[in-house]
Amino acid sequence: MAQTAIPFHFFRGGTSRGPYFRREDLPQDRETLARVLVAALGSGHKLNIDGIGGGAAVTTKVAMLSRSETSGCDIDYFFAQVSVEDGLVDFKPTCGNILSGVGPAAIEMGLIAPQGDETRIRILSVNTGAKVEAVVRTPGGQVEYAGDAAIDGVPGTAAPIYLNFMDVVGSATGALLPTGNLRDVIDGIEVTCMDVAMPIVIARASDFGLSGAETVEELDANRAFYDRMEPIRRKAGELMGMGNVEKSVTPKFALLSAPRNGGTITARYFMPWNCHPTMAVTGAQCLASCVLTPGTVAEGLFTAPQGMPALVLIEHPGGVIDVTVDYENGPGGFALKSAGLLRTARLLAKGEVMVPAEVWGGI
Repeated sequence: MAQTAIPFHFFRGGTSRGPYFRREDLPQDRETLARVLVAALGSGHKLNIDGIGGGAAVTTKVAMLSRSETSGCDIDYFFAQVSVEDGLVDFKPTCGNILSGVGPAAIEMGLIAPQGDETRIRILSVNTGAKVEAVVRTPGGQVEYAGDAAIDGVPGTAAPIYLNFMDVVGSATGALLPTGNLRDVIDGIEVTCMDVAMPIVIARASDFGLSGAETVEELDANRAFYDRMEPIRRKAGELMGMGNVEKSVTPKFALLSAPRNGGTITARYFMPWNCHPTMAVTGAQCLASCVLTPGTVAEGLFTAPQGMPALVLIEHPGGVIDVTVDYENGPGGFALKSAGLLRTARLLAKGEVMVPAEVWGGI
């Protein structure tokens, strides 16, 4: 059987992993592109046995890069979430963890030249319109992967990558509070529907009879919770102006509870049909914004962080993620200026991934 070879770089970006492609090496129309990504990742089998996916939502993610034609941006980052078992591809959301690898990948692919010991790369998230500056170490004109930065959910240490997110409010819906309310009640559960980097339906764990400290395994085994949560998520999607979200991974869902280990708040983040093993970078920005906005479901669960910018420590199943938030709470409500995070990334492999020619015969 003839096959089509597609060049790729394989990166761990933050606590996610997946192939990074040059956009020009892939089909331009979305329908063919989706079929190619399903074949490359092996979606349709729980182990992704016939592709390079890792059998989990955090390892079936794809980044597609190109030089940007947008003023003030260097690289366009187009993201795709490939389902593990369903053979579906969602082009609506973005992924902040995979974004952690975009700067190094763009340099490795020759899409941007290193600028000295430190390279600043201005990235446009094509899916949402958000703009992010990534700061990557490039001593001697090469991406440096070794370093002493540690992030929870990844073993060992690596070189730090600093991400500064801008223009992320209303990234999917056009509004901080897409329903127009700080709180809504859906099926008897009080929620805050918020859109900062990622649209999320946010509730208190206690309202579902949970402590909020449950492990990923405990939550994923609790099908009664998902059976109650999913109808709420779908109805919230309608209220947020996102239409029928039955087959979409957005909006996400999150549960909040009081901190237990010195952080600001505890969170469990759902993707949405299973629990994230750690915390999404985009999700962390939205949850930090929820904490800092008076009147949301987060109120009463935490002690407000001091200083400006504010440091919000979100406890998750794998540890803690830090979000530095520059914001204002004025007469118009919460106004986010920027959100910064430290991540790491590592190039794992590069070469060509093969897809059946019957799926796509190449450019």
